Amino acid sequence: MSPVIPGFDRHRVPVADGVSLHTAVGGSGPPVVLLHGFPQTHLMWRHVAVDLAADHTVICPDLRGYGASDKPAETDGGVYAKRTMAADIVTLARELGHERFALAGHDRGALVAFRAALDHPDAVTHLACLDVLPTLDMWEVMHGVTAAVGFHLYLMAQPPGLPERMIGAAPDDFFGHFLDLWTHDRHAVPDDIRAAYLTACREAVPSIVADYRASAGIDIEHDRADRDAGNTLRMPVGVLQQDWGAALGFDAAGLWRAWAPDLRHATVTCGHFMAEEAPDDIAKALRELLAR
Repeated sequence: MSPVIPGFDRHRVPVADGVSLHTAVGGSGPPVVLLHGFPQTHLMWRHVAVDLAADHTVICPDLRGYGASDKPAETDGGVYAKRTMAADIVTLARELGHERFALAGHDRGALVAFRAALDHPDAVTHLACLDVLPTLDMWEVMHGVTAAVGFHLYLMAQPPGLPERMIGAAPDDFFGHFLDLWTHDRHAVPDDIRAAYLTACREAVPSIVADYRASAGIDIEHDRADRDAGNTLRMPVGVLQQDWGAALGFDAAGLWRAWAPDLRHATVTCGHFMAEEAPDDIAKALRELLAR
C-alpha cells in the first residue's frame, strides 16, 4: 500500500485543460498550501502537514508533472513554466473553496510559490520558501567549480532528448543520488517513503526534465521582467535555507531581500530535506510566519 498522510483525504482536482492535481487535504481553519520539491511528492510534508492541520486547512498537492498528478507533454516552454504551475495552484485553491491562502514551498515547489506570489498577490497572504533562491538569482550565483553542486541543473537544461535518455537509463541511481547526498539524517526518509519517491520519479522523467528546462529558459525571462519592472513580493515572506551563501560566496539574505521587503531570513543546520529532517522546527517557523 502506498504511504499516505494520516488523517488526510485524497482528491483529484482539475486545474487546467487536461491537467488535474493529485491533492491531500486535511484539517480545518485558515488555508495553507504546501508545495513539495525534487525529487519528492506531497508526502515530504507528512509531518508538518499533520501539525498544521490542528488549526488550519492544509492542502498538499503533487505539482504538475510529479507524483500522481497529470504530466502533460512538453509542447513548448510554457507547459512547465513556473507561471503555469503557479496558476495551477491558485486554481486548485479556488476549486477547494479558498480565494486567499498562505503558501509554502520547498525547492522546486518554492519556485512555484515564488511565482504564484508575484503573479497573484491578492491570493497569497503569506509566503514561505525553503532552501532555494529565486530562479534568476540562482543562475547568476552559479559559477566556476562551485557550480558542480548543481550539475543536474545544467544536465536538465539541455534540449529535449539527451537528458531524458540519460536519466531514464538509470532513474533510481539518478534520483536516489540526491536523496542520499542532500539528507543529513538518513532516517528522515524511511524506506517506504524513499521507494514512493523513486517510483514517482521513475514514471515522470520527461516532465521533471521539462520543469527544470523551463527554469533555464522561460522562468528566467519572467523573473527578469519582474526585476526590471521593480516588482516585489507584497506579503510577509519567510525564507529558511542551508548556509549555501557562505559556502558558495553570495549573500542569500540580500538576494531575497531585493524581492521581499517584508522578509525574515534564517539559516538551518539540517539537510536540504528540512521538512522531513526537522519537521517541528519547520512547523514552528511556518506558524510564526502565519502569525504576522
